[in-house]
Amino acid sequence: MAGINASLKTTSNKEFIIPRSSGYIGVLIDDLVTKGTKEPYRMFTSRSEYRLLLRADNADLRLTRLGIDIGCVDINRQREFEKKSQRIKEGFKFVKNHKFTPDALLKKGIKINKDGKKRNIIDLLSFSNITTPKLKKILPQLNDLEDDVMEQIEIEGKYAGYLDRQRMDIQDFEKEENLKIPKSTNYKLVGSLSNEIVEKLSKIKPPTLGAASRISGVTPAATIALLRYIKKNKNKKAA
Repeated sequence: MAGINASLKTTSNKEFIIPRSSGYIGVLIDDLVTKGTKEPYRMFTSRSEYRLLLRADNADLRLTRLGIDIGCVDINRQREFEKKSQRIKEGFKFVKNHKFTPDALLKKGIKINKDGKKRNIIDLLSFSNITTPKLKKILPQLNDLEDDVMEQIEIEGKYAGYLDRQRMDIQDFEKEENLKIPKSTNYKLVGSLSNEIVEKLSKIKPPTLGAASRISGVTPAATIALLRYIKKNKNKKAA
């Protein structure tokens, strides 16, 4: 990171920053810069509020594009990345376009609730009794997909609810960083906040969500919980 930014400084005014939502090194740097530390810092996966998205299997998909944008990825690596990205995009398009009714699945030996809904492959992978080998029997074309493409499809299907929630958390925080926190907020009612965080927020009374996130000891997970609480209260008042 230091080398990349030193190089950029000699050629442009650009800054290279990896967001918390894109890599663990982004989490590490953000923690050290905004919160500091009184002891050696250890990079645990638990320090990231978006750890379901920061996986080894998608590291190249998360970070290579960032490298391309600043010119530190060679042309051969770039071509391989573009090819893989395209294959995964086409793979997801394929599985989302193939839908099955409960009756059609039953004929193939797969039982799910008879609710009449058509479900695609991604939807079906969220059922604990439906495995990839079973799906390959009802849709043999899945065998034509490369292993790395199928891996992404399986992960997205099995953990879709959790992954979608984390993506929404990222979007909400980026959009609502300047959200004002009512002075009357009772942090004890937020839920999932430690006593230490409740005490700090009650004492400092940060004016905005962004200000709260930069208080030492206030975790990103606590910030997301606070965001949900404020929005929930706003919706109640609006109703």
